[in-house]
Amino acid sequence: MGSCEENMAAWLYGVNDLRVLPYKLPALGPRDVRVSMKAVGICGSDVHYLKTMSCGHFLVKEPMVIGHESAGIIDEVGSEVTTLAPGDRVALEPGTGCWRCDRCKEGRYNLCPDMKFFATPPIHGSLANKIVHPADLCFKLPDNVSLEEGAMCEPLSVGVYACRRAQIGPETNVLVMGAGPIGLVSLLAARAFGAPRIVVVDVDRNRLSVAKELGAFATVQVSTKTEDFEKEVEQIQKAVGGAGIDVTLDCVGFSKTMSTALSATRSGGKVCLVGMGHCDMTIPLTPAAAREVDILGVFRYKNTWPQCLEFLSSGKIDVKPLITHRYGFSQEEVADAFETSARGSNAIKVMFNL
Repeated sequence: MGSCEENMAAWLYGVNDLRVLPYKLPALGPRDVRVSMKAVGICGSDVHYLKTMSCGHFLVKEPMVIGHESAGIIDEVGSEVTTLAPGDRVALEPGTGCWRCDRCKEGRYNLCPDMKFFATPPIHGSLANKIVHPADLCFKLPDNVSLEEGAMCEPLSVGVYACRRAQIGPETNVLVMGAGPIGLVSLLAARAFGAPRIVVVDVDRNRLSVAKELGAFATVQVSTKTEDFEKEVEQIQKAVGGAGIDVTLDCVGFSKTMSTALSATRSGGKVCLVGMGHCDMTIPLTPAAAREVDILGVFRYKNTWPQCLEFLSSGKIDVKPLITHRYGFSQEEVADAFETSARGSNAIKVMFNL
């Protein structure tokens, strides 16, 4: 293993304080692999940590390596690893469950109370030259899938898992609230699962034009004003062409977006809360319950990487248009990349090439 001077990582030290500094790797366990990182994307949660040193109830209390959307090339494998070899290109699933608790044993390892997840305090992330990770969470890339596309499996997994939770299929008309990165991958996933009509809603006209290019049936621009929501529900229902909205994926998670989702979805339909914008919401729950609109929570994903790679390899999903900015891995470029991502505007997915 190289000396710690050779292995650098992007450390979060404080608000707007990212430093590219040496990172000493843990020892390679028998079931681990050492991976040279080649592509790492910036997620909204990474930006949130940089700007506030917190995300939800997770607080950054000591310096932490950032990043969790990643792909790379295997350098070395542990003594018990038989499925991977040095030189393999892999996409990394960032969360390691305990595999012992009831949630893990029933297959819902995304709900493990002892989950160790890249760049969720106090666990270090993957924006580094090299990292060590369990081999069973590294998925070999098909020959026609690039390392950048491999890194995009992480955000895409959120959309794929939401579609699974909501049982989206060829007879499901879908509403997607929000055309940020997660809203757009949810659109792509819903199309891959066969949804015939997908309406995308956002406040930003540019994001909506991207959604249209990616195959949205219709788009509706809305305001941030709560008082507009009833009028906007009518616009949304008209946009789907009288067919009715079977499933809404709220990829924002604000009181207004959830109110809109519950009101726009047909009786007996489903609303999936994917985005986590507000912890506390005021929403019209009783009218929705009276129409038997089911609310489904979505937390990250489980067992999605093989399906994501199949979608990418087969061409059913093309994530390449979502990668709008690319940066190298120097102190200056790391700072610039995070500022670009934080500004939003025309940036969808900002990617590091290491």
